[in-house]
Amino acid sequence: MVFPEDILIRVILFALGAFGFWVARHIYVHKRSEEQPLVCMVGFDCHAVVHSDYAKFLGIHVEVLGMFYYGAVTLFYAFLLFLANTLPIMLTDFMILLSFTAFLFSAYLIGIQQFVIKKWCSWCLVSASVSTTIFIVTILFYNLSEMFAVFLK
Repeated sequence: MVFPEDILIRVILFALGAFGFWVARHIYVHKRSEEQPLVCMVGFDCHAVVHSDYAKFLGIHVEVLGMFYYGAVTLFYAFLLFLANTLPIMLTDFMILLSFTAFLFSAYLIGIQQFVIKKWCSWCLVSASVSTTIFIVTILFYNLSEMFAVFLK
């Protein structure tokens, strides 16, 4: 596995992780606040989505899972900016797998909004877009052929 040589890519992934964390935290804070409820764009119903039966996964609030994921991405790429040669390859592989899992989970949550709840949350869509972008940038800039070489033999 080769780390991307372009520092800009690492900065972009770090910034996406930080922004994703901010979005997930924004949902978390406003979901629990009666003084400042979560406000969506006109035509969206964030309240219905974030307070639905699907707002938890395995008993954990989805926005908390998002904060953990985006926090991990942010920390990983912060370390990668300064300590690129000291991180184990296994950790990089784990982060690639984590970004793929987050992408799939975001797609699942979008499907829930569209087909089950039939309401949309703009903040949730922003989070899903950030997660998808992290995954796309990750697969474009890492040499994944080495990671999947075992399956290709």
